[in-house]
Amino acid sequence: MDTNLPLDLPPNRFDPFPPGIEPEVPVPGYPNTWTHTPAQPLLRRPVTRTEVTGPMDLWRKLPCDESNLAVLAPGRIAMGQLTYMSGRILDEDGKPVRGAVVELWQANAAGRYFHPIDQRDAPLDPNFIGKGRVRTDEEGRYAFFTIKPGAYPVPVKDTWWRPPHVHFSVLGPSSLSRLVTQMYFPGDPMNEWDRILNSLPDPAARGRLIARQTHPAEVGDGWIAFTHDIVLRGRHATPEAP
Repeated sequence: MDTNLPLDLPPNRFDPFPPGIEPEVPVPGYPNTWTHTPAQPLLRRPVTRTEVTGPMDLWRKLPCDESNLAVLAPGRIAMGQLTYMSGRILDEDGKPVRGAVVELWQANAAGRYFHPIDQRDAPLDPNFIGKGRVRTDEEGRYAFFTIKPGAYPVPVKDTWWRPPHVHFSVLGPSSLSRLVTQMYFPGDPMNEWDRILNSLPDPAARGRLIARQTHPAEVGDGWIAFTHDIVLRGRHATPEAP
């Protein structure tokens, strides 16, 4: 046994996703289905040390100090409801994943992204870029200060609206533990109409994409607060979202 290996390596196994927690694609009325999801079934390959442990220390290559999206600079505060989002990144055994790289991106309070592709007739906020990146702590925790995004229409023939949501990308301890997903806000009536959320057949899986609101006293009276744990793999995994 190599005693120089770290003691918290992930197990040399990855349990398959149970039925119902992966999106059923193509999603009707969402042409980006074809650019966001594979067109062919995935190929299974043996898990080797490269897949289990690499890339090592990814956080060293990706700066992880962008936790405050709401304050671009002193005196430059984004428009919208100031929001604190936090949670934990967990593995398939429910253990915290420390040192994971967590990226977040979202629309502004008017439902428009700070991106040249988004040319919708909605205002841009010069004080809101809408993206950030952090590293989880020893207990697998992450946190962002941001604003609650607005809803926006999907530009297709039969237009439908996307409810407020944020996008997450999580790079865990190995190249096989990246998850790209979305988080929704509790109690929003548009959640029931969202075709991406409802592409998940399992109601319990859909529920794992909805955050839980916490008492504002936990972060101060200037922010509303939500908590959202993300499980990378296994029976209780957070579903992917195209």
